[in-house]
Amino acid sequence: MTIIYNTKKQKRTRRKLRKDSTKSERIMWERLRNRQLGVKFRRQYGIGNYIADFCCTEKKLVVEIDGEIHEEKDQIYYDKERTKVLEELGFQVMRFKNKEIENNLEEVVNSLYLKICKNK
Repeated sequence: MTIIYNTKKQKRTRRKLRKDSTKSERIMWERLRNRQLGVKFRRQYGIGNYIADFCCTEKKLVVEIDGEIHEEKDQIYYDKERTKVLEELGFQVMRFKNKEIENNLEEVVNSLYLKICKNK
């Protein structure tokens, strides 16, 4: 199966998502950028038909930050299907809620770091 990363047709959308990132995404990016956890993360990274909030291609790890909309029934179903497809492509998906980022950032970063270390 061929996986297409960062397609041209997604470029405008990826750029807009980076420009209009949420508070939680900005907070998380400050902790993931510049290899602070020992690996390179990219933000708003295209994988197939999806755009991941953050992705470490080296570890095949996707990090998703979920706002309140992700608690709605239709969105829950969509997220499950999306996670299933990403996992079928060989990625591990970690999801965190906005409140976790804003209230327990160190715990979130520590769980990411442990996942990265486990995958070495």
